[in-house]
Amino acid sequence: MIPTFRWFGASDPVPLAYIRQIPNVRSVVGALFELPVGEVWARERIAALKATIEAAGLRLDVIESIPVHEAIKLGLPERDRYIEAYQQSIRNLGACGVRVLCYNFMPVFDWVRTDLAMPMPDGSTALAYRHADLERLDFSQGMPDMPAWANAYSAAQLNDILAQYRTVDEDALFSNFVYFLEAVVPVAEAADVKLAVHPDDPPWSVFGLPRIVRSAETVQRLLDAVPSPYNGVTFCTGSFGAAASNDLPAMVRQFAGRVHFVHLRNVKRDGTHDFHETEHPSAFGDVDMVAVVRALLETGFAGYYRPDHGRMIWGETGKAGYGLYDRALGVMYLQGVVEALQRGAKA
Repeated sequence: MIPTFRWFGASDPVPLAYIRQIPNVRSVVGALFELPVGEVWARERIAALKATIEAAGLRLDVIESIPVHEAIKLGLPERDRYIEAYQQSIRNLGACGVRVLCYNFMPVFDWVRTDLAMPMPDGSTALAYRHADLERLDFSQGMPDMPAWANAYSAAQLNDILAQYRTVDEDALFSNFVYFLEAVVPVAEAADVKLAVHPDDPPWSVFGLPRIVRSAETVQRLLDAVPSPYNGVTFCTGSFGAAASNDLPAMVRQFAGRVHFVHLRNVKRDGTHDFHETEHPSAFGDVDMVAVVRALLETGFAGYYRPDHGRMIWGETGKAGYGLYDRALGVMYLQGVVEALQRGAKA
């Protein structure tokens, strides 16, 4: 298993030089965040990002992510031109040596939290989700500022796109996803870029929108629809783990060979649809991290993983969920788990 660390580019408060100092972390998960959704990622832009990362003594092996345009998710007539742009971006990633593309198919919103700085008893802050608070969000002035949302819509734009989704149920969204996959997977095969869909976060409907990547059954349906080894999943323990019905080690074993990237983080469920994020070790949340890593190793996973959202600790400020300190602690804990399990298997 190869540890990686996400980096948000030149504006990231965490510099590449600091990431380079984390033991054994030599691979950065990057993206071209400044590009509009639907635009081709030019080979020259990807190569420049790669060169910046390599100049710091690191590698660019994984991209997270190229956003999927809403026209594709909605199945609008113009979706084909956006799919063609996506295909070319995949070709360009492959030409630059990128091996994995993590992406998602969540309608309108990426991952959603209602509190970006929930106070914890030890003085740190963490990301949290309260469903009742979500239902009280006011979109009359457009979208609130959330760290993961790829689009910033005005109130009029948001109301229009939400209205379009009223005719799209889970089956329609699934059909539109398969249409997309049937077009891009052959390109990914030719470019040698593994596609790894990220699960819905949280793994249930928000704002009445359909969610179709949330459980063993929904993921398996997508993998079966396009049965290429290049059509895979980003196994996110925090996203799947927010639902008590998801058996994470069993899911790892079920998806063996189709897990191309792993996000390892812990969550504490505070109710059916409420949770907050915690320290990475198993003892602090509802994710048995040791059992998940054991399942990954036993199914032969030798790919890329990263510590996912961390708390803000030791007075650090910056991008919510993406500070340096707690994620660095997390990746060191995870490396210890991997080493201990590998040594135990050889004993």
